[in-house]
Amino acid sequence: MSDYALKEDELDVNHANSYVKLKQAAVRVYTSDNYKRRGEIGEILLHAICRDFFGTIPIAPRVFYLTSSNDVVKSFDMAHVRYLGEGKFELWLGEAKFYESGSEAVAAAIESVETHIEQGFLRNEKLIMGPQISKDINHHTEIRELFASETSIDDLISAAVFPICIACDSPAAAKHKILDNAYVDNLKPELKTLADKLERSGLQHKIRILLIYVPLGSKTGLAEAFERKLKGLSA
Repeated sequence: MSDYALKEDELDVNHANSYVKLKQAAVRVYTSDNYKRRGEIGEILLHAICRDFFGTIPIAPRVFYLTSSNDVVKSFDMAHVRYLGEGKFELWLGEAKFYESGSEAVAAAIESVETHIEQGFLRNEKLIMGPQISKDINHHTEIRELFASETSIDDLISAAVFPICIACDSPAAAKHKILDNAYVDNLKPELKTLADKLERSGLQHKIRILLIYVPLGSKTGLAEAFERKLKGLSA
C-alpha cells in the first residue's frame, strides 16, 4: 500500500523503515477527505494487481479538478506505465469499482470511462497530470510528451491500456473455501456476465480495455477488516 499512498520522493523504503512507511501510508488513506465514499479499497486492489501481475509502475498521483460548473471530478484511479522493452511502453490508466453488485459495478465503470474519453475530461486530466509525472522513471521525457497540450488525445489513447477492476460480492467466492477447479468453474459464468456487459457497451472498439475481476466473499466484510487494519496502523 505504501507506493499507492506515498509520492515517489517519499518511497525510500528499506528494512529499517518499512513499517514506518506503511503507517504513514495508512494515515494518509484513513484520514483523507471522503475516505468511506471514494473506494480506496478497489483502487488499492487495482494498483497491486497491475504492479504484481503485469509489472506496471506508478507515474503520477490521482488528481482532482473542477469542471466549468465547479463540480469536482476525479481522474483515473490509477496512472501507471508498463515497459515493453526496446524503448516501447504503454500507459495504464485504470478505473476501479468496489461494489456489492457486479452488474452495478461494471455499469458504473463503463459510465466513468466513457466520461473520461468522450466528454472532454481526458483533455483536462492530461494537462493536469503531465507536470506531476515523476522525473525518476524511465522514458520520462517521452511519457511527458504524451501529456503535452500539443499532443492529440488520439496519440495518448493509442499508447494506453485501460484496466477496469471490478471487485464485488461473488456467490462462488462465498461458497468455496479453497482455490480448486470447482471454484474456477463457478467463477467463469460470473466473469462472463461482466465481460458481456462490457462488450455491449462498445468501449472495446474505441480503446484497449483489460477487465480485472476480483471476486469477494463479502464486500462488507472486507471493508470492515480494512477499516480495522487502517485504524490500527493509524493509531
